[in-house]
Amino acid sequence: MKPLANFIMRGYSQAALVAAMAALLSLLMPLLGPISAAAVGLVTLRSGGVPGLLVVGLATLGASVLSALALGSPWPAFGILAVFWMPIWILAIVLRSSRSLVMAVQLAVMFGLTLVFALHAFVGDPAAYWLQLLEPFQQALVNDSIVQADVSQALFSELAKWMTGSFAAALVVQTLAGLFIARWWQAALYNPGGFGAEFKSFRLRRIVGIPILLLLVLLGFERGAGLVADIVLVLGILLVLQGLAVAHGVRQIAGARVTWIVSLYVLLVLFMPQALFLTASVGLIDIWADIRARVARRAKSLG
Repeated sequence: MKPLANFIMRGYSQAALVAAMAALLSLLMPLLGPISAAAVGLVTLRSGGVPGLLVVGLATLGASVLSALALGSPWPAFGILAVFWMPIWILAIVLRSSRSLVMAVQLAVMFGLTLVFALHAFVGDPAAYWLQLLEPFQQALVNDSIVQADVSQALFSELAKWMTGSFAAALVVQTLAGLFIARWWQAALYNPGGFGAEFKSFRLRRIVGIPILLLLVLLGFERGAGLVADIVLVLGILLVLQGLAVAHGVRQIAGARVTWIVSLYVLLVLFMPQALFLTASVGLIDIWADIRARVARRAKSLG
């Protein structure tokens, strides 16, 4: 990954080439999406907003031409501009000026919440909207006899209720993945170990934790998914990140092996809902308990 970061920093055309190619290939391999965003983010973090915007412009132009040749239309490039490049450009500017990873992450979450509120305000019934979009997939499953019609109807009706929050959260995670890769590249090239130290110190203020806690209480009184559930899904990203920061910080303080962290991420993949919930719970507790400081004091007293 470091050679790719070096290539990106050779010039605007190289950065735009990586951003455009990775973005178009992400239509086939979605994991390349954050790489595309990270190319824009790295230039912006290192050189500033204007050079980053120049890369965005060149990448959009290149992606438009490639998209027109390959897909017959330049419009996918403008979708990529809105989803990948403009959000990462804004976040990178904020991170560069504030030097606060927490602030940049919270802004990304605000983007997600804005999307949630916009869908609820302008669509009317988001669940019905998503159910309509998912109908072709539902019919394909029924036609192929993978699921029965009545089971399919109940399954997709429930899935549609959670799609707004899940969609917004997925976009936020994708954008943050690009930002983290860009920050990691920047540290690898110019400040080795800087991103690790920055992430381990990630911690939300109590003023952020209080509304999250109130929303969780309110969610307990709701029947099924809705606006509150959608908000909680997006805000939950903050808690998961804080929980992961606690895990990394405690591992460093305790001097535990890297395999401990690797095992944690394996669990997050294999038992995603349960592991994410536990990680978010640790993050929520840490807002008030400051687990890392407690472990550090205990290690110092024992040392």
